[in-house]
Amino acid sequence: MLTRRSLLAAPLLATALAPWRAKAAAAELPAGTITFVVSFPAGGSTDVVMRAVAAKMQARLGRAVIVENKAGAGGAIATGYVAKANPDGLTLLASASSLAANPTLFKSLPFDTLKDLQSVSYIFRTPLVLVVNPERPAKSVADLIALLKQKPGALDYAHGGPGSAIQLAAELFQTMTGTKMNGVAYRGSPLALNDVMAGHVALMFADVGPASVLLRGGQVRALGVTSTERVPAMPDVPTIAEAGVPGFDAVGWTIISAPSATPRPVIDLLANEISIATQEPEVQTLITNIGALPEKSPPPDEIQKFLAAEIARWGALIERAGAAKSL
Repeated sequence: MLTRRSLLAAPLLATALAPWRAKAAAAELPAGTITFVVSFPAGGSTDVVMRAVAAKMQARLGRAVIVENKAGAGGAIATGYVAKANPDGLTLLASASSLAANPTLFKSLPFDTLKDLQSVSYIFRTPLVLVVNPERPAKSVADLIALLKQKPGALDYAHGGPGSAIQLAAELFQTMTGTKMNGVAYRGSPLALNDVMAGHVALMFADVGPASVLLRGGQVRALGVTSTERVPAMPDVPTIAEAGVPGFDAVGWTIISAPSATPRPVIDLLANEISIATQEPEVQTLITNIGALPEKSPPPDEIQKFLAAEIARWGALIERAGAAKSL
């Protein structure tokens, strides 16, 4: 069973995996190159990890496995491309959690996320870290909440645009703490983080990798991570849940999807092969090194249920932020 608190229930996993792995053994892919279509530019966390996964799959399968980047529109361009692709198992989408935000964020999309795509594999989770400029008085999550309640709307937070994981984490924080902040949109999280460091805005929910570098240099102060467990890249930073907001959980993720008409035996085969590649020690280490959390993927249908729940969950926060149908 997939939940936000624990993606997998380990005792159930072996039982759940057995049927689809058995079916996968009997399936075959057609001849041709397997392409992972990544919904963001080269160099990002999803791109870097999927290139490592592709290399492992290529070595194991003895056939070409490549990554192709189709960035733009918050991942909607890549999603539409794969949704309309030949459902033969050779064209796969590697998408981040914007896949769950886009159905609410966009006025219209040329595809139906749940009807046109079938989940295949869950690769990793991407926590964020709540950081403040070190000149600000807040030294803990509790301090920040107290400050926000004393002066509602007095602090600005930076984010990477409407419906971004950074904005949604901030909306969830405000909802769960009964506080109010003013969002300032930037064209991407690096620019936003720079302005927090410079003191132009008070805080943001930042990507762990870049923030950890600034944290070591004393250029930002970390108050808490958004996952339900501490992050190896910054083990001394508490979770926001343990620091005063019980139940707080706001992480991004990367999952693999195929066109929904792809034959089920092929889906199962791909799920099995991607899982084997992802569990390779080098890939696991890479995921950890970029500040993400590796996962053992559940069966495809469980991921599909998870995606439906994420669309509903983040859709409600986008509505609250006033960003629904804004693109």
